[in-house]
Amino acid sequence: MIFSPTEIQETVSMFMKQKLDIRCVTMGINLLDCADSDAKKSCVKIYDKIMKKAGNLVKVGQNIEKEFGVPIINKRISVTPIALVAGASDAKSYVEYCKTLDKCTKELGVNFIGGFSALVQKGITPADRILIDSIPEALAQTDFVCSSVNVGTTKNGINMDAVKLMGETIVKTAEISKTLPINGCAKLVVFCNAPEDNPFMAGAFHGPGEGDCVINVGVSGPGVILAAAREYKGKPINELADGIKKMAFKITRMGQLVGSEAAKRLGVQFGILDLSLAPTPAVGDSVARILEEIGLDGAGAPGTTAALAMLTDMVKKGGVMASTNVGGLSGAFIPVSEDEGMINAVEKGSICLEKLEAMTTVCSVGLDMIAIPGDTPATTISGILADEFAIGMVNNKTTACRLIPAPGKKAGEWVEFGGLLGGCPVMPVSKFGCADFINRGGRIPAPIHSFRN
Repeated sequence: MIFSPTEIQETVSMFMKQKLDIRCVTMGINLLDCADSDAKKSCVKIYDKIMKKAGNLVKVGQNIEKEFGVPIINKRISVTPIALVAGASDAKSYVEYCKTLDKCTKELGVNFIGGFSALVQKGITPADRILIDSIPEALAQTDFVCSSVNVGTTKNGINMDAVKLMGETIVKTAEISKTLPINGCAKLVVFCNAPEDNPFMAGAFHGPGEGDCVINVGVSGPGVILAAAREYKGKPINELADGIKKMAFKITRMGQLVGSEAAKRLGVQFGILDLSLAPTPAVGDSVARILEEIGLDGAGAPGTTAALAMLTDMVKKGGVMASTNVGGLSGAFIPVSEDEGMINAVEKGSICLEKLEAMTTVCSVGLDMIAIPGDTPATTISGILADEFAIGMVNNKTTACRLIPAPGKKAGEWVEFGGLLGGCPVMPVSKFGCADFINRGGRIPAPIHSFRN
């Protein structure tokens, strides 16, 4: 017998009771060969290539779900940062490029497409500036397009001109989409050290160093890890850590299988498996509840950063042995509106923005899906971005911000985003400003340890 009855029962329980799933299968598509001096021709080329490459993505995903009994929640596409493609044209706005991506998404039936992006960590080209200026309108006029901008790296430092610009862009995006069902800022991420192979939205793009077409997979499974943690109640931390590591291995093995099979059936290369714990608003699918099970009264309590550091490390240690190619963000996501336990922590006051920032030093990504008061100044938002990116730059890790100003809302009021994006209370921000600092512009130099040549 290959599998014991206990193992089979355990697997069934993972799917049926603990909400284990493949969070996303993301096809990355290179669009550099779609550049054209004529923007309309370029959009036609983009449409044709995406439709050709991803034509069977949804069908293949559904077939794998049926054959293997593994839920695949999202089928997604990431593309070359559009600023790199559209820069060849004389277009003064890239909204039409964004609409083309949205059209592909709707016709293919995929959940999201990412890549309305710019890489400005060391400087802003005219094309980058046009793209960033296009973001508010582009996200307001489309439904499934996600945008990201990388403003810093460990090697290059932080482009403070871009940080200032993105603070202003976030404010404009929130304002222009205030009457729409979804705030455009929920589809906009600002990065430091953005990976080129990230399968998760809204930050996914297909880096210029990637192949022509690849499949990247993101695994989930907070519920499974929570169940594992419950088995070690009252036990020493090292025993708990080992239990989490073993369970992470089992979760990741499934992702490797799905990714390899999807790539084979689509006739493309298997890229990476992202080992991240990605929560949802559903009860029992929360990273915050894992932290509570470890022994905290609530996410944000003293000990939270230490518990999260252990959790993230064990997920990586368990997962890396189960996959041939590990990449993306890998660790544990802590998006406030997408995590039932995090929402509860905000409501009861155990967590604040500053504690969330501390937590991002030891886990994936950063300040994610956080609603802030609608009247928050752009410079204050830029200051929050700068703080988060300094953490990423100095620690040589990916950090990001998805901050959502809620027009007309004050701290403590509820804002709803819907679906996977969830909803959450508006979190207060510091009443002390940083305008003079942000308005300096320029670039924060790279840290000394970046010089390794």
